[in-house]
Amino acid sequence: MSRTILHLDLDAFFCSVEEIQDPDLQGRPFAVGGKPNERGVVASCSYAARMFGVRSAMPMSRALQLCRDLIVVPGRHYLYREVSKQVMEKLSNLTDLVEQISIDEAFLDISGMGTSPERIALTLQENIKNELHLPSSIGIASNKLVAKIATEVGKKRAISLRSRSAEGNSIGPPLGLIIVPAGDESIFLDHLPADMLWGVGPKTSARLSELGIHTIGDIARWPQAELVNLFGENGRDLWHHAQGIDHRPIITESETKSISQEITYNVDIRDEKTLEKTLREQARQVARQLRKNDLAGKTVKLKIRWSDFTTLTRQTTLPTSTNSEDDIFHAAIKLMKAIRKPNQPVRLIGVGVSGIGSPIRQLSLWDVESEKSRKLEEVMDALQEKYGKNIIHKGE
Repeated sequence: MSRTILHLDLDAFFCSVEEIQDPDLQGRPFAVGGKPNERGVVASCSYAARMFGVRSAMPMSRALQLCRDLIVVPGRHYLYREVSKQVMEKLSNLTDLVEQISIDEAFLDISGMGTSPERIALTLQENIKNELHLPSSIGIASNKLVAKIATEVGKKRAISLRSRSAEGNSIGPPLGLIIVPAGDESIFLDHLPADMLWGVGPKTSARLSELGIHTIGDIARWPQAELVNLFGENGRDLWHHAQGIDHRPIITESETKSISQEITYNVDIRDEKTLEKTLREQARQVARQLRKNDLAGKTVKLKIRWSDFTTLTRQTTLPTSTNSEDDIFHAAIKLMKAIRKPNQPVRLIGVGVSGIGSPIRQLSLWDVESEKSRKLEEVMDALQEKYGKNIIHKGE
């Protein structure tokens, strides 16, 4: 039996939230992100800014070169998370089968709901717009792959049609909506660019172009065995996806796979004590998040970027799972010292923990001191939660 999957994407989400807070921003070119003189990047930009070529992930300094009147708005991620939660609650009121894939995107399984998919989509868009003042675009298909691509096509089509209209106004959000009937998946995908397909990154796209493969339909018509020879198992996935085949279910709860913290410095850092202080604070935040969720991890990962943008990651697996700040910190320090030369400037540094699961409480004689430290950290967590993070700190 064919499924009906709805993909919802909140249009220019961060900017839409900022426009609610400050209506004067509506219709104006602005970007949410970091300061241009501090290596800030564009996290989101308004559709008015996009008309100047401004795009997400672009350095803010470059965005200001493209749009001299660009307004730079600092991000307020606590606010975006709260608004996202309100949207997801609204989706959950429609169906229990909701898979949130990012702060502004989700899949819903609306199979057999007794109402036409178009009516469900239009009502959902209208409710989110009227009640939360947020624009959204929707794609509907028989699977997640095609539904997400439909959302992207709907956005582009809405903007294109609006720009060709009498008013010629493409400043506002697209409010796209595309529904792909079951059985028409390959027809819908046929003429679309190959790089719109999941699994086609820049390198794969370049190789496909060399072979004369430019559209998803071209991939679908290429012999599957040859794609496997060229791209390994990824070639098999490419062929199936190009046919519009995707059997993945809606996953309503996502298992926590990793927790991490990282920072990009305003100025490259050479001082080892400063780097160690950063790692200590990051280890503290990661450990606290693990304990808050009653989790522990076994693998500690260090991410570091030099001044020439070379980025390295190194990881080590601990003997037992941990949510101790000290364990994470000391593992990260050891990793850093193994790869960093004396006085080598650092642009970015980060610490993460993976291999996450429930903490193991069984202790041997040698774990007693570690357990004392963990309990002390839990007491500190409680005090900081109640009175603020500056109320108490461990001695360095």
